[in-house]
Amino acid sequence: MDQAEYSANVERVLANNPHFAGRSLRFEQQQDRIVLKGSVSSFFHKQMAQEALRQAGVDQIENQLEVKWA
Repeated sequence: MDQAEYSANVERVLANNPHFAGRSLRFEQQQDRIVLKGSVSSFFHKQMAQEALRQAGVDQIENQLEVKWA
């Protein structure tokens, strides 16, 4: 999988996950590592974002998502 396909796959996984509907999660691709950025409403959602990427085949994830309670 080339860099563009890899990036498109990550974007699709985040966009299609019901836990993140309406959220503006961002990511940066650094080689084969994905850096997650943005904010979520709970630690559960932070972990779910990471696990969604892991299930999509991303091995190296740096989870910089910020938890904002409200």
